[in-house]
Amino acid sequence: MRDYGDDVLSGDWRAVGRRVVAEVSAEPGLVVELPAGSDESDGGPSAGWVGAVVHVDAGNVHLEDRHGRVRAFPLGPGFLVDGEPVRLIAPRISAAPAARARTASGSFAVADAPARVARASRIWVEGRHDAELVEQVWGDDLRVEGVVVEQLDGADHLAELLVAFAPGEGRRVGVLLDHWVPGSKESRLAEQALARVDARHVLVIGHPFIDIWQAVRPEAVGIAAWPDVPRGIDWKTGTCRALGWPHATPADLAAAWRRVRGAVRGYADLDPALLGRVEELIDFVTGE
Repeated sequence: MRDYGDDVLSGDWRAVGRRVVAEVSAEPGLVVELPAGSDESDGGPSAGWVGAVVHVDAGNVHLEDRHGRVRAFPLGPGFLVDGEPVRLIAPRISAAPAARARTASGSFAVADAPARVARASRIWVEGRHDAELVEQVWGDDLRVEGVVVEQLDGADHLAELLVAFAPGEGRRVGVLLDHWVPGSKESRLAEQALARVDARHVLVIGHPFIDIWQAVRPEAVGIAAWPDVPRGIDWKTGTCRALGWPHATPADLAAAWRRVRGAVRGYADLDPALLGRVEELIDFVTGE
């Protein structure tokens, strides 16, 4: 038996003489031919087409011929590439590169940024709610820039505070006030305060809302609009009453603010009238 060599039936005897057909990924732009006379009986697609791969979907390859006509064929055997028979397969989908993370303000996040010593310059806002909202949306940016936000507890003492702060070179102040409209009390107080210091190093601007709550877009909170509260009524109390929220005690108002602030996920939940002003202040105090 040794004279006859190995057993002829061992291994895959059916593969002897069979031509191995290469698998080719159907990448866009690949020119593919379907030879005339091929049909479904040999496991391949229907015949008579030459075109470039446009795209692949749902197990089909879409080929565009030289006249701009597009036709779909099932992926698999029966195609020719450069005259050689191939089996077309769907291209691999590579993982998309991870998008750069953004902060709540929409800026690109700075990963592992070293702690920065706070600048001498400051941003002042009227109250605690203003400070909390600015921190919630711009906190990451402010920490990277080394900018501290402080609350004024109202605009009435702005002039005294500015005089005590003594703004100058490398020591700027950006002030964000509520109800910043022509003829308002806040605009008059700002004008008086700027007259007592070097105004080149101070920027006082504001938003048009009576209270910072209104800077949160109503749809984010789940309401149709912020209600109009008559003069002489505390705005927060009147707002909660109009919306049907508890409003009898300070604890009720605090809970309402948590509800409003909790609706803010990022800059898209804020009115542009506030967004632009805060960005302007950040640019001012960091542009020394």
